[in-house]
Amino acid sequence: MNEISPGANDLIAEMIDWRHDIHKHPELGFEEHRTSRRVAELLRSFGIEVHEGVGKTGVVGVLKRGAGTKCIGLRADMDALAISEQNTFAHRSNHEGKMHACGHDGHTSMLLGAAKLLASNDQFDGTVVFIFQPAEEHGRGALAMIEDGLFDRFPIEAVYGIHNMPSIETGHFAIRSGPIMACEDNFEIVVQGKGGHAALPHLTVDPIVVASEIVTALQTVVARALNPVDNGVVSVTDFSVDATRNAIADKVILRGDTRAFTPQIQDLIETTMARIVSGICAAHGAEHSFAYSREFAATINTPKEAAIAAEVARDTFGVETVNADCQPIMASEDFGFMLQQKPGCYLLLGNGGVGPGGCGLHNPNYDFNDEILATGAEFWVRLVENQLSAGKV
Repeated sequence: MNEISPGANDLIAEMIDWRHDIHKHPELGFEEHRTSRRVAELLRSFGIEVHEGVGKTGVVGVLKRGAGTKCIGLRADMDALAISEQNTFAHRSNHEGKMHACGHDGHTSMLLGAAKLLASNDQFDGTVVFIFQPAEEHGRGALAMIEDGLFDRFPIEAVYGIHNMPSIETGHFAIRSGPIMACEDNFEIVVQGKGGHAALPHLTVDPIVVASEIVTALQTVVARALNPVDNGVVSVTDFSVDATRNAIADKVILRGDTRAFTPQIQDLIETTMARIVSGICAAHGAEHSFAYSREFAATINTPKEAAIAAEVARDTFGVETVNADCQPIMASEDFGFMLQQKPGCYLLLGNGGVGPGGCGLHNPNYDFNDEILATGAEFWVRLVENQLSAGKV
């Protein structure tokens, strides 16, 4: 076990400064202009080749050593969330209604730290591509970079990503082969009834009654349509009606999302929902429309790359810090689109259960734990040295 090198420890103060600066100036998806400029400036100062505007506001750095032909990609996300920060520390958000509530400021800073360390490192032979991605929270940033030729312009053979996780002990790793995060699909159901006076319901087709029955019936999709050993979630999160107290409305709109780990379960959920909605509306004489969109792909790690990530983490930080068969989680991550194109691994790095970052992600009191910046940077460096060592195939 090597633990954190002196080089990574020496960079901690700089990484904290970068992280706090980014945290103070949060930018939403495809608006990361200041963040992208800062990332590009720093990469250039390290002597790294820089490509800007990849996928609108994405930045790519390229670092080559020796004659090796192997090329791997390391990815960090840069965007913030539309949340008003409630923290009071000095680096709190300067922009009301925007904050880094998911730790992308930390992901960016530790990849920058790794880039600086690797730029002065001759212990690898090949090419590292540093991918600083916009708009992860929208689920559109990875696709934008891919559609802008990310994997055509930069011939990456495997791609890796890290996300902090508050529920995991500080500095520990959670990795698994196969699905580690779910897809996210969205739906909108419009129930068109026939409005009228609240005292004369027999002259109406009450869409509230119909929609309420649909909400209840949709809970049977997971409970009765899925094999019990499979996983899925169906959540109605919005029940909208233009109503007044003494009238029965003529329309209700239901919105929500679903989660699954495989395309087969996505298909089953969509088909079953459509059948339930159609049947209930027909039974009550109501019209309907049903729209279903696939927003995030499931994040599915390839076995070889998951094993590599676990090996590097164990060798660097100790066997006791690595769970190589963690439970998957139902949250979504657009890194899944990159894993549809290339082999790779997405892993979770513990942000701690108490103290800084102890509250959950997407929380107005959240903050990334600066203690793990050196851990993340060191992991990236060791992964590169492992995968791009001379003669490695």
